[in-house]
Amino acid sequence: MKESNRTRRIAELLKRELAVLIPQSVRDPHVGRVTLTYADVSPDMTNAKIYFTLLGDATRAKKTEKALNHAAGFLRHQLHERVVLRSVPQLRFHYDESVERGARLTSLINKAIAQDTSKDKK
Repeated sequence: MKESNRTRRIAELLKRELAVLIPQSVRDPHVGRVTLTYADVSPDMTNAKIYFTLLGDATRAKKTEKALNHAAGFLRHQLHERVVLRSVPQLRFHYDESVERGARLTSLINKAIAQDTSKDKK
C-alpha cells in the first residue's frame, strides 16, 4: 500500500522530535547513544515504528530496544506536549540492522576486491 504524504510527514516529525527527546529525557543506562534511522506510521495514525541504530557496541541492541519500549509511554506523553496532533501514535522501537548489514557487505566486497587485485599482480 502506498504511503500517504501525511503519514510520511508525521513519521518525520516524530523522528525529529524523538531524536531530541530521547537524549534529554530518557535516563535509562541501557539507552546510550542511539541514532534514529527511520519512522513508519500506520495509515490510521495509531501506531508508529521507530527504527534506531547504536553508535559503537551493537551487542547492546536488545537491552536498548527493551529500554526504549519501556519508555515509550513516557515519550508519547512528552511528544503530546511538543507536537500539534489530534493523537500521538503508540510508539514501538526496533533495532535497525540494515546499517550493520551494509557495513558487513562493504567489508566483504572490499575483501573480494583486494583478493582479486592480489591475484592480478601475480
